[in-house]
Amino acid sequence: MIIKDLFANLTIIISLLFIYAHLTKSSPLRSSPSIKRKILVGAAGGLASNVLMQYSIEIGTTIIDLRHIPVILLASTGGALPTAISVMFVMIGRFLIGVNLSSYVSIMFIVSVAIFSIWISKIQLTRNTKILYMLTFSNISFSFTVIYLIEDISFLLYLIPLYWTISYAAGYLAFYILEFLRDSQMLLEKYKEEAKIDGLTGLNNVRRFDEVFNKLTTDAKTNNKPLSLLYIDVDFFKRINDTYGHTEGDAVLKQLGLLLRKGTRSFDLVSRNGGEEFTVVLIDCQLNRAIEIAENIRKAVEKNKFSLNDGQKITLTISVGIASYGDTTNNINMLIEEADRALYQAKKSGRNKICVAD
Repeated sequence: MIIKDLFANLTIIISLLFIYAHLTKSSPLRSSPSIKRKILVGAAGGLASNVLMQYSIEIGTTIIDLRHIPVILLASTGGALPTAISVMFVMIGRFLIGVNLSSYVSIMFIVSVAIFSIWISKIQLTRNTKILYMLTFSNISFSFTVIYLIEDISFLLYLIPLYWTISYAAGYLAFYILEFLRDSQMLLEKYKEEAKIDGLTGLNNVRRFDEVFNKLTTDAKTNNKPLSLLYIDVDFFKRINDTYGHTEGDAVLKQLGLLLRKGTRSFDLVSRNGGEEFTVVLIDCQLNRAIEIAENIRKAVEKNKFSLNDGQKITLTISVGIASYGDTTNNINMLIEEADRALYQAKKSGRNKICVAD
């Protein structure tokens, strides 16, 4: 029965870790979360310990379970605040089960485990060493606790070695699962971000452009805010590829991306939409300011010496089409079409210039 109950505790810990990871998948686990997040995580850990207490081994007024595992996890990964909150939940939960000598002693046990675990987590030791120390201290504390509360020596000789074994197994497994889930979430988040970034220039790609542009146009229309769009194309870029090769062409595009970033505001949306075509969404920006920004970018590109991989320097120019919601059009759904049409006019009328949508 003891093995069965402790094993049930182990499976509950694993299940709760996976449930927690699933619920936080849109907001992955962090090594330095906000205060609000720490409070919520601490409460979740405390509730997890309370669930474990509901599946405990009862020996008179003494209940035995693995409630210390969530507390150790929080001390190791979250620090003092979430650990303290979880301990408060454990204390309340234990007193709700019954107020007696056993409950007071068990509170001393969980508080001592929490304090020791927080202290160990701050010491420069390897992760596995910290886990070993935390679990060993917990097991030693548990042993003294049950020796004080339970008088049956033969039962203690059976219980303590079994508890130590399952506690070590549960602790290491819980830490492994937590690290696995955290790494998986961070990797998934990284892949999601990379899927929105152009691999060559580091700018936003067309997928990210579409996603953010739709949100910006909705906001501009709802709140009647100005929004301007620059459509940019490298003049005669095919000649660069044909003359110097595609590798050199890529090097040029990468440098152009840096110029576009430098020529725009930090909150503007700069994207490579494909090939030598770029866009800049100027947020809360009226036409006159958009023209000024576009002209500064055009001049910066015209004056820049683009370095090739073999050390050569070349120059190039760009053409820019501008459309602005509230100035060139009152139909925000036409912004892209108007900017594209203005770009066509800029290229048709001689290139290396900017044109504003009619």
